[in-house]
Amino acid sequence: MKKVGIIMGSDSDLPVVQKAADVLSDFGVPYEIHIYSAHRTPVEAREFSTTAKEKGFGVIIAAAGMAAHLAGAMAAGTTLPVIGIPIKSEQLGGLDALLSTVQMPSGIPVATVAIDGAKNAAVLAVEILALGDEELSAKLEKFRADGTAAALKKDAAINNK
Repeated sequence: MKKVGIIMGSDSDLPVVQKAADVLSDFGVPYEIHIYSAHRTPVEAREFSTTAKEKGFGVIIAAAGMAAHLAGAMAAGTTLPVIGIPIKSEQLGGLDALLSTVQMPSGIPVATVAIDGAKNAAVLAVEILALGDEELSAKLEKFRADGTAAALKKDAAINNK
């Protein structure tokens, strides 16, 4: 099974990123977490993105706040799917990170989830990997069915059914 690379711009992003790691663990998807900054460690960030495919990665998740060029920097160095997680900041509430993550030039896409949307980033990574993995696809189907059952149980509880 291909791995997921989880890259964060700073260790302060770990509380958000950990949610993605937890989801990947629940699905049994291997991952690595690294701290590479598009601005403070551009050489290392570029090295990771340009060698990720040959090192067995299938998807990259990149989380960063403020200027948030990390997902774009990752996408510029690989043809692997890149999922950006804009991280909430005190200054603009994460809107700056959201806009700089989602506004990519043509030909260099970054799939972008909600501000602090690490769980959805991980589920999207699982969906991408499941395209070529029947076992992972079955786990994803069960995950979705469990979510439906939980929602219907809550509906029944509030409606005394």
